[in-house]
Amino acid sequence: MQVHHGPESFQRLPYAVVTSGTFDGVHLGHQKILSRLIESARQLNGQSVVITFWPHPRMVVSTDSSDLKLLSTLDEKIELLADSGIDHLLVIPFNRNFSLLTSDEFIRQILLETIGTKRLVIGYDHRFGRNREGGFDYLHAHAHEYGFEVEEIPRQDVEHLAVSSTRIRQSLLSGDVRTASAFLGRNYTLSGTVVKGRQLGRQLGYPTANLELPESYKLVPADGVYAVRVKWRKDWYGGMLSIGTNPTVEGTIRTIEVNIFDFDTEIYGEKLTLEFVAWLRGQVKFDGLEPLIAQIGQDKVDSLEVLATNPPK
Repeated sequence: MQVHHGPESFQRLPYAVVTSGTFDGVHLGHQKILSRLIESARQLNGQSVVITFWPHPRMVVSTDSSDLKLLSTLDEKIELLADSGIDHLLVIPFNRNFSLLTSDEFIRQILLETIGTKRLVIGYDHRFGRNREGGFDYLHAHAHEYGFEVEEIPRQDVEHLAVSSTRIRQSLLSGDVRTASAFLGRNYTLSGTVVKGRQLGRQLGYPTANLELPESYKLVPADGVYAVRVKWRKDWYGGMLSIGTNPTVEGTIRTIEVNIFDFDTEIYGEKLTLEFVAWLRGQVKFDGLEPLIAQIGQDKVDSLEVLATNPPK
């Protein structure tokens, strides 16, 4: 897959089959559209092109986007779209000026002049242009003016999946990582850098790596304890993850701490990726360290059982 950052870096194609959208999470609904895009490009001996926008349009046009949490960073989205098998990804910098383009200006400047679109594949509810004024009806009515075909993914083809980025976010924010994984078609992940913490886990006999996320907008699932898989460099390990404020020891700052099984390497400053496999329990304030240590021991037993019965996808 070729990645183009900005329209000026894109060389117009002889036969482009195109779709566009934010593709946050690249979930099963998105994958349905991408699959059809690739199939259509092959049938027509063309090249598949995905247009996406960064930052997320809501970060730019919303009066209050501080509560917006995304399922994927730009790097994660690029990697997921590359895995789908598309030929080209055009990442358009989304700013106030771009948000003011009318649907006609978007079609002429981006779809036609920049890309050379011959067929546009869109979901049934896709909107584009200033104030989201453009959609399938507009495209269908004006297709003869623009000289490209328009193919709409029928509502039933997507709705039977019962999936949306909003529903996935809601699942994660309630700790329901299994439902989120089912809608994503893979386990949800977080990536960050290992930083020094209070080192309480070491004192309790379960040393943890504290993860600091580079992006404040990346969605962190609900507070609680999870069975996870942990990627360090090229290797994967089992682990148990705690998200929360550590109320038993009067913690006040929300942390992301993972105990990696069968692992004793110092990794401060290293990048880890956490893959959520299952929710184990909510955050609890225990009456002292002894019951906390006992529960952590049980969490490890439960995590090992979950990981053994849920092999990597």
